[in-house]
Amino acid sequence: MKIALVLLLSALSMPAFAANIGDHLTPWTLQDQHDQPYTLDAQTRVLLVARNMDGSKLVKAALENQPKGYLQARDVAFLADVQRMPSLIGKFIAIPAMRDYNYRVILDRDGSIAANYPGAEDKVLWMQLDNGTLVAQQEFANADALRAALEQLPAR
Repeated sequence: MKIALVLLLSALSMPAFAANIGDHLTPWTLQDQHDQPYTLDAQTRVLLVARNMDGSKLVKAALENQPKGYLQARDVAFLADVQRMPSLIGKFIAIPAMRDYNYRVILDRDGSIAANYPGAEDKVLWMQLDNGTLVAQQEFANADALRAALEQLPAR
């Protein structure tokens, strides 16, 4: 009985879907820091996922000194899981500060989308896509390494 309960609780806490190489990612739509909708579609070549503030800071450091539209020109989307951010901090401090960023931050306010893409809490997940299909993934714990990987992507 105890083992069954542990298995049930484990299953309930796992995401409903974990992306594997070869999977087609289900499109979703979320708002960015400017309350504009973003829809994951077949044009997206890379999806970056940060699960906490450390991951978001890593992306910010990797994009330092890059021009506005740098990610968009490379068909890269940045998804930030902000579910653990206290709502007042998010509403009055963090999200208004993000509006000054020169890149789009897609906000996963309840963590339901980021949960589909498991990875280390303190790293940034890089999901390489081809027409919506996951073809490769890796994690970055270093801004310089992430910057170098982004520089390898040609702008359109």
